[in-house]
Amino acid sequence: MVKMPNCCQSEISDGSANAKGDRRFFRATVSPILLTVLCLTTTCAANAQESPKTAKFISRLISQSPAPPLTGVASSGNQISLNGRTLPGTWLQRPGKSGQVTTHLSDGAFRQLIGVNFLNSSNSAKQPIQWFSSVTKPLVLATRLLGAYRYLDITNFAQTSGWQIQANGNTLVIATPKTQITNIVQSQEPPEASTPLQQTRILVNLDRPTPWQVVQGSAIAKPQTPSSDPDTPTPKPTAPPNRKWTITLDGIAEPVLIERYTPQPPAAAPTLLPNLLKQLLPVTPTQPIPAAPEPLIQKVEVVKNQTIISLSVPFGLSPQLSTIDNPNRLIINIRPDPLEERDITWAPGLNWRQHYVNLGTERFPVVWLEVNPRKFGLTLKPIWASPDGLAGTAPLIQTAQRYLAVAGINGGYFNRNNKLPLGAIRRDNQWLSGPILNRGAIAWNNSGQFYFGRLTLEETLIAANDQRLPILFLNSGYIQSGIARYTSAWGATYTPLTDNEIILVVQKDQIINQLPGGKVGETPIPIPQDGYLLALRANAASAASQLPIGTTVSISTTTVPTDFSRYPHIIGAGPLLVQNRQIVLDAKGEKFSNAFIAEKAIRSGICTTETGTLMITATHNRVGGYGPNLAEHAQLMQLMGCVNALNLDGGSSTSLYLGGQLLDRSPSTAARVHNGIGIFLQPRK
Repeated sequence: MVKMPNCCQSEISDGSANAKGDRRFFRATVSPILLTVLCLTTTCAANAQESPKTAKFISRLISQSPAPPLTGVASSGNQISLNGRTLPGTWLQRPGKSGQVTTHLSDGAFRQLIGVNFLNSSNSAKQPIQWFSSVTKPLVLATRLLGAYRYLDITNFAQTSGWQIQANGNTLVIATPKTQITNIVQSQEPPEASTPLQQTRILVNLDRPTPWQVVQGSAIAKPQTPSSDPDTPTPKPTAPPNRKWTITLDGIAEPVLIERYTPQPPAAAPTLLPNLLKQLLPVTPTQPIPAAPEPLIQKVEVVKNQTIISLSVPFGLSPQLSTIDNPNRLIINIRPDPLEERDITWAPGLNWRQHYVNLGTERFPVVWLEVNPRKFGLTLKPIWASPDGLAGTAPLIQTAQRYLAVAGINGGYFNRNNKLPLGAIRRDNQWLSGPILNRGAIAWNNSGQFYFGRLTLEETLIAANDQRLPILFLNSGYIQSGIARYTSAWGATYTPLTDNEIILVVQKDQIINQLPGGKVGETPIPIPQDGYLLALRANAASAASQLPIGTTVSISTTTVPTDFSRYPHIIGAGPLLVQNRQIVLDAKGEKFSNAFIAEKAIRSGICTTETGTLMITATHNRVGGYGPNLAEHAQLMQLMGCVNALNLDGGSSTSLYLGGQLLDRSPSTAARVHNGIGIFLQPRK
């Protein structure tokens, strides 16, 4: 097979162009409360701007998982005004006893905007929480599932905390009491048995409980100090840079604290000192003088009645935040193992879990959802970013909300340059995009049955004279010589992906036109709703003479293995990790690059267990190092009880979504993705 231009092999083989940057520059595993303010705004499917040819199809897909009517709701919305700042977050108010109105926040907004810690729970109707309170006697809030969200009744919590709450149209206005930050103290903590590294603790003293948020920022570039000797090159940094974290509290810090942590300009060093030292000291070019470590607390400032604490956290460490009362304190522990282990029953048949999984001497933080697909009302569907077709990417959080999914995970690979799919997507027995390179895939039906394997789609164009031509790719961004087919699921039009293609327009099983494709990316060609386009590339263009206008054609389609044909839903990614309890990893056979195979990076996975439970998993950086390579990922999935397991796109693409929030990472560190697997909760009738 001849490789064509515009085919980026690194994009196709690796599937995650940012994976390398992820593993080098930040540790994205955080405790469940260490998440930034999310994009919680629900993007209503009915408002999506869709082309006429795809609107009906997309609308049908989304309408299969409608939100139930919010019966008994006095008012609702998707914006929260917290102490004068408008933030995204879903909420509703309901009539209560004696004419009282009860207020309910989605748990994602409650955790992330207020800083509430969720504790373990085996009852989906009740959620114990901890917020400037005792862990041994937690407050337990009632929950309610409505649409794609789980709402917590915060009425009594808000009254006890002295909040003032009022609905104003689409916005819930919350005002909390004024808070004073009286002290900020940093101390070194003794090492623990599980983490022998020295740890740092920051205590923030408050005169009362107050909302707080945390944001994981970008890597902090270190300025390069040029060598005083022109013959000595400036040494390159040997360690990854620190990462910025920002903790924001609704309160005002004492002026002395702001002054204490205000950066001071460095004093100018005498110009003669370097030369004097050079003369007096022996020359050791291989032993450069190490730079002084950056202070952990970079800055404390008050902006619009909020105190912002900026941290510079070394690679391999992350903050773990918690609160206590008597006295009220926010505790910031800088640790190599910040993940807090959790087992929470979020909905019947849907559990949120996060634990460290040991592989030899290594400890990997894994966040996952366990889904019982046989539980009434739980279904899985492929989802993708663009309402107009297959070109496009978006944050998984946005895509999941557009489809009204309660949960989900990122799916298969895509080309980050042109945002086109590089693998199988099939929904409700309709192929959206065909598989490539015989890579691993997962298939399933609505009865909770799953099938894992390496997938090939074989399509053949059959002309009236029994002439047969292979169609190599269907609605795919993987560009090779041969014949590719594009249907209306691709979008309203197809724009040639290589130069000098011959385009055959097929409508109602007849070739009605032949068009020169011209230059790549220049001329969009309409795709008939009741037909498709055939793009003949390179040597395959000669077949156009055998398929004149007016030729009647048909297409035969089969999958290899044929078992895949029995399932209405398919997502392709790869490589296949586990099959029938055995590790079957063959990344080279699935045409992944050597660099991708060896890469230690964040990983997404999907698997089934012996009991038929489905697990969608996000595995982040090991304690003290980088994420798992593919071999380690396969072993981890096997250790977790997976009978069959598939590796999904990873690195910065890894995103595990539940009820308006990302569970595994700060959304600011998650890349836009092309597609995913959504979990839907159908209303009871």
